[in-house]
Amino acid sequence: MNYTGRTIFISVVIAAVFAGLGVRLAFLHLRPCSETLARIERGRYLEQETRGRRGRIMDRNGNMLATDIQAKHVCVDPKFIMENGDIQAVCSALSSKFSMDRTEVWNLLNQPERRYVRIQKFMREEAIEPLRAMKLKGLIFEDVPIRDYPKGALGAHVIGYANYEGVGSAGVEQRMNSQLQGVSGLLISQKDGRRREIYQKRIVDISPQAGSEVYLTLDQQIQHFAEAALDHLSEKYHPLAAWAIVQNVRTGEILAMASLPTFNPNRFNTAPEEWLRNRALNYTYEPGSTMKALVIASALDCGAVRAGDIFYCENGAWFYGGKTLHDTHEYGNLTVADIIKKSSNIGAAKIALQMGEKKLYESLRSFGFSSRTGIDLPGEDAGIVWGLARWSKLSITRIAMGHEVLVTSMQILNAISAIANDGILMKPFVIRNVINEKGETVFESKPTELGRPIRPETAKLMRRLLARVTQPGGTGEKAALSGYLVAGKTGTAQKVNLAQGGYYNNRHIASFVGFLPVENPAISIIVVADEPQKDGYYGGTVCAPYFREIADQTMRYLRIPPEGFSKEDFLEFEAGDSGEENISD
Repeated sequence: MNYTGRTIFISVVIAAVFAGLGVRLAFLHLRPCSETLARIERGRYLEQETRGRRGRIMDRNGNMLATDIQAKHVCVDPKFIMENGDIQAVCSALSSKFSMDRTEVWNLLNQPERRYVRIQKFMREEAIEPLRAMKLKGLIFEDVPIRDYPKGALGAHVIGYANYEGVGSAGVEQRMNSQLQGVSGLLISQKDGRRREIYQKRIVDISPQAGSEVYLTLDQQIQHFAEAALDHLSEKYHPLAAWAIVQNVRTGEILAMASLPTFNPNRFNTAPEEWLRNRALNYTYEPGSTMKALVIASALDCGAVRAGDIFYCENGAWFYGGKTLHDTHEYGNLTVADIIKKSSNIGAAKIALQMGEKKLYESLRSFGFSSRTGIDLPGEDAGIVWGLARWSKLSITRIAMGHEVLVTSMQILNAISAIANDGILMKPFVIRNVINEKGETVFESKPTELGRPIRPETAKLMRRLLARVTQPGGTGEKAALSGYLVAGKTGTAQKVNLAQGGYYNNRHIASFVGFLPVENPAISIIVVADEPQKDGYYGGTVCAPYFREIADQTMRYLRIPPEGFSKEDFLEFEAGDSGEENISD
């Protein structure tokens, strides 16, 4: 074929190709089939759901404890990287930055047909700044909200945490999830060939709504005092765990709730599961001698004994019901008042016998044992007080000294607070109020009375009897605070050996619970240590000094005078500001 023939042939072929393309384009535009139209529409369709900002959590004074911040998903465009970038440089940077296997990263990048692959999720801005500085081609930093806890571990067991999907999974975050969770927004539109939205084609545009703000009864300063005291306790006695609660005795508000070991909610997924446990609410234990205060209060209230009644304490060893009950010291005759002060097991047992099983059981239930307190946090345990049908002959004598019952520290503190509060048992709470995005109060907690286990006169007498515990010769001398009259009760209990039955000889729960000032109590505090390892295990030795530490700082911070406030004055004071500067964290 000569030159002219070849030219004609090629021209015909080119003309045929363009004619075919023209026919195809005309067919697509003038008479496209339904499948083609559907495929085009699917390619253009854009639907995005935007998560509403999760509401903030604040302490009682408006200090921020939890909020949403902007984070990034680190993604790549493999096709762009392979066509225009340096796949080796990107692979090296990503594998080094995220400690990923280089082969794994290479396989993610080596996908020339894909335009989007996610490498790492929920990265904080400071973590990706080095990557930004490298200016690597094909990297995409996708905006995504993440929960941030600016105070770190402060109040972690109360606040809890929200997981990476924005769902509350512990503490207040879990309990108030429906209020904190925002309402998602929705965008429906079309995109062009470069995957950008065509704004004129926007069909639905619903803006996301932020969740409500939750204000707690916690005070970050008092929370700091409690956590610092537990740190000091742990440094000296090395317990397996320790925890503390501070409560407003008049209203039931929780001012602080701390537990060790603790965790940082910003890195909740790196903490051992046991560290996430709020022991103040869900660790049940035999309370030991702290129970004596409540048993004796009930005995006084029902008239079974009087404060001046004398009981013979058998010089430290009493054989009853086939078993010998011991005291730590060889006491002879003790008044009821001194039985509390010296914490005599034998004296408490004899007082309980004077009461009788039925009245003792009813009194324990009236103080809230074997029932949840109803605090507005998840995971609270009810403890155990067995029904009378399961009591042995010895049970009444052992329950009187805090054995054969299981309680939580929240139950013990709340019961002691009832003595401080003229015999009125209040419902503890940590949620103060909830304010929506419009600034409207949608929920507000009110002090709630649960019952009146003892009369006001009995409560007043018990306050004075418990004050003797912290005076010279009492088991709680180390809880005494200069300038204030402190009431309290020590507790030391051997731990139950669940595997073999009976009790361990060398494993103890130490505690101290009390309130101040005695005449017009404002706050109550409990400090508990699980298996202190060094330098003693008695509640008066291990826990009382740290009760004093928390009490000292809290009373000065709240500016509560030694004589305390009247109930009306205290409630008025609570409505105002403490006027103190914040402690930097």
